[in-house]
Amino acid sequence: MGLRAWRTPLLLLVGVVLVAVLGHFERWEGFQNVSMSKNNRNSTLSFFIDSYNNASNDTYLFRVRKLIRSQMQLTTGVEYLLTVKISRTKCKRNETKTTDCPLQKKKLKKTLICQSLIYTVPWVQYYQLWNSSCLEK
Repeated sequence: MGLRAWRTPLLLLVGVVLVAVLGHFERWEGFQNVSMSKNNRNSTLSFFIDSYNNASNDTYLFRVRKLIRSQMQLTTGVEYLLTVKISRTKCKRNETKTTDCPLQKKKLKKTLICQSLIYTVPWVQYYQLWNSSCLEK
């Protein structure tokens, strides 16, 4: 009789908790426009440009010129949907990578607009590039 007496209130409590939890997740509408913290922005953009340069066949390295748009979605970590403007530098791939490489001018100048989906768990410094596409400006 003791267990049976708790059965209905317990089921009701479980039902209320499920409705509250599911209602909370349903209100999350996917990617949201947000401004990134300086630390997250710098580390995420650094990861992006390193990934781009490693995958590129270009003789020269590229660097981020401008963060155009940043959207965030919380999952098991943080997903960032970034739109960035990148440009070709005068530093070649086999040289030491530095952030202060001057940009190419005239004939070798090249600027791209890239949209990238980056998954990160920032508190453990984990980054993964899920998707990226770039178009010449």
